[in-house]
Amino acid sequence: MILNEELLAVQRGEQGEAMRKVLNTLVMYGEAFGAERMVKITGKMGHAVIGTGSMTWKPVFDLMEELIEGGALPRQSFTTDPRGVESHVPMSFKDRAMFKVIFSGQKRMEQEWERMGIKDSNAYTCTAYMKEVGNIPQYGDILGWAESSAVSYVNSVIGARCNRNSGILELMSNILGYVPEFGLLTDEGRKADWIIDVQCQNMPEPQLLGSAIGFKCIEDVPYIRGLDKWLGTELTQTVKDYLKDMGAAAASNGSVGLYHVENITPEAVKYAMPEGGNSLIKENAKVFVIDDAEIERVKASYPNPWEGRELAGFCRLSTLLGRAAQGLDRQTCRWT
Repeated sequence: MILNEELLAVQRGEQGEAMRKVLNTLVMYGEAFGAERMVKITGKMGHAVIGTGSMTWKPVFDLMEELIEGGALPRQSFTTDPRGVESHVPMSFKDRAMFKVIFSGQKRMEQEWERMGIKDSNAYTCTAYMKEVGNIPQYGDILGWAESSAVSYVNSVIGARCNRNSGILELMSNILGYVPEFGLLTDEGRKADWIIDVQCQNMPEPQLLGSAIGFKCIEDVPYIRGLDKWLGTELTQTVKDYLKDMGAAAASNGSVGLYHVENITPEAVKYAMPEGGNSLIKENAKVFVIDDAEIERVKASYPNPWEGRELAGFCRLSTLLGRAAQGLDRQTCRWT
């Protein structure tokens, strides 16, 4: 891999052994995917996918401690994914004791994040790009994030560039300030492998549409046609919310890290061709039609474990919460 002088100095150990290990790890990562060079991260803030202090993640916390002690710290402030459980969420003594064991590493992890420069104590969210949080990349920014729904959103709705990284590689990328250039960071890697033709009679639920896309495309890039007849052509907050939910479902039911929506998302608009079509679509792109029947098929594929028990369950839960609020014995109301 071609390294610039700044990175060659890191490789020689001039910034310490921890930084040298970080660089070499990212070089091996990039070479595994055919990257020929490293590119500088340009986003103003990072994001970490590790927000939950699971008892099983001790090796991760040990690694974070080694990085801190070695002076290998993120170059910018960052947000991180949500905690496993928030302290203000009401729960029984038994549940709180159980979660205390399961997330026994939470305190240590949060202390390490503070030493690494997390934005603040409220920066735990998987939607860091929301205006309430403020970690909003710009069009064309190079990022090193891992959170799947966030990667999907910033790539697609904002037009930043980010691969689907792992949590540790994400952390190391934001420490080094560089990421290997391959995949969704390249022009060719952002072209669509699929044309998704939405032919539903009514606007499909975004989660079901995203699931259908994820199941079919897996890690490929889809170019989606037909949504503009319901969503229009402006990226309003309502449209962004719809795309957020759709993209998160495509990322979790497949591995979609980028999608284009005709006449709506920034790159789909930028690369539209005057004579029709779009230069983002590969010549051999496959076509997948999503109609009402396909949406119903996806919906039916999800089993409903509460079949016939919705009303009874709701009533019992309401009773339980009501009695708990009155300080009554919770054992007098049980699920059956």
